[in-house]
This record gives sequence, structure tokens and C-alpha cells, in this order.
Amino acid sequence: MHVPVMLGEALEALRIRVDGSYLDGTAGGGGHAAAIAERLGPAGRLLALDRDEAAVNRVRERLDRWATQVQVEQANYSEMEALALRLGFAQFDGVLLDLGISSFQLEPKRGFSFMSEAPLDMRMDRTQALTAADLVQQLEEAALADLFWRYGEEPASRRIARAIVAERTRAPITTTGQLAATVERAVGGRHGKLHPATRVFMALRLAVNQELEHLQAGLDAALRLLAPAGRLVVISFHSLEDRIVKHTLQAHAGRWENLPAGGRRWVGTQPTVQLVTRRPLTPTAEECERNPRARSAKLRAAEGVHTQTAS
Repeated sequence: MHVPVMLGEALEALRIRVDGSYLDGTAGGGGHAAAIAERLGPAGRLLALDRDEAAVNRVRERLDRWATQVQVEQANYSEMEALALRLGFAQFDGVLLDLGISSFQLEPKRGFSFMSEAPLDMRMDRTQALTAADLVQQLEEAALADLFWRYGEEPASRRIARAIVAERTRAPITTTGQLAATVERAVGGRHGKLHPATRVFMALRLAVNQELEHLQAGLDAALRLLAPAGRLVVISFHSLEDRIVKHTLQAHAGRWENLPAGGRRWVGTQPTVQLVTRRPLTPTAEECERNPRARSAKLRAAEGVHTQTAS
């Protein structure tokens, strides 16, 4: 069962108005979207997106009781701007992005986890052609090592890439179990609580779905669509995601710079935001105990403001 992470904190940060327009760019199991819909009045609107067709069908069923206020579409949140304008949403009073994968996507046949033997797939959008198996089978050793380092920050990336290339010359690596076993042999077995294949699997997932690239495009689009005083709320689950969110929001928050001739000017990226969270919020100990998947979550929020001018 999918449990929405930091639900209370996300709703408080969004500061939902009954007549507002909102976008959930990663509807997943529908937990956050349902909580937003519950708080809307007859004039309120919610656009819920997910790139996973199974998630879209699940969310449509879950939110059916709010059908007059809620629209659910299969789309990557990086495409939100064109889609929103086509559907009549000029601006949003709140945008929520809950990054990563949902509990439903961890079912064995999707191939996201090394805990079960399954085809090495990892596609969030199963209409796309590229799978994790394709990357493992086709990339050269140097490219594999770079992928594991860039997306997984894996310190043994070169050793693991070399082991994968050697193994696939004997037999294709097409399942989660084969890959996990190859990585484990390459690094000499398990050390500590973290399975040795954890970073490799995360790196492949991020690369297959181009998650970091879509995150940057999605943040840029969300900020352009944010109404003055509207809130952007992002929940991330690892340092690569959080770094992109942090730096993007800081760039749009900008700073005032004194001019040599007197006065000052605002320096930063448009559109302008005000940071709601100077430091990321993290889940409570009680939530982490109830839902261990929440332990690494970080929530950042910003509020849209009018364009800054010199003073």
C-alpha cells in the first residue's frame, strides 16, 4: 500500500485555498492528490499527472468522487506547461512534486528492486523503448562506470562496470537477480546495512527514466506557472534530486546587490520566488517508524512573488 510521505507538511506548505488551482505532478498512489481534492470547494481545481499508465488508472478511480474538480492525465510533469495551457490552467496556486518511485512500482515484475527476481526493466512509462537491461547490455565499460558514478555516486563504479562487461560476454544480464549478484561479486559481498547493488539500481533507474533531466525541466515549468503567492512544494529522496531543487530555488530567490553609484538591484533568475523553507523539512521520527521509506525524504518549498525591480 502506498503511503504518502510528509502529507501534513506538504499540505501546510501548499496552503490550499478552497477556490484555488493546483497541480500534483507525480500523482503516484493518489495520496497527496486525494488530500488536496478533499480541501477544495466547488470552484477549486486540481490537475493530477503521472507518466505511469497504471498509476493514472489507479488515481482516476481513487479521485472519481471529485470528478468535477479533478482532471487526471498521463504525462511527464516536465511537460506540465503545454498541457496546463491546453487544459485551461493559466496559473497554479500550488504545485506539488513528490519525486522517486511509488510503492506500487516496486512490484517485482517492474524490475526496480533487487529484492525479487524479475526482468531488468525499470521503466516508469512502459511505452518507452529503453530499459535498464538495454543500458546494461549495450553501454561500453567507461560509459557504464560514468553512469554509476554520475547517477548513483557509486565509489566502486569502475570495478562494477568491468565486472558487468566481463559477465555479459558469458551470458546476457537481463534480470534483477543477475545484476545484483554480479555487483555483489564485484565489490566482495555485502558490507554494512546497504546492499552493494543499491546505488547501481538507483543509477539505472534515474538514467532509464531521465529523472534528473525531467526534474530540472519540471521545476522551471512549475515556477513559470506559479501564481504570485502560489507555492511550489518538492519532496525529494536523495542528494542528487535535493541538490537540483535547492540550487534552482536559491537561484530564483536571488539577492539584492548594492550599486556603486547608489541604490541597489535584484540579481537572480526570473520568475522570482521567496523561500518558504530555508532548510529542508524532514519527516518526524513517528512517520519514519510507521513508514521507513520516508526516512530519506526532504521537503523544500518556495512562494511566487512579483518581479523584483531596482530600488
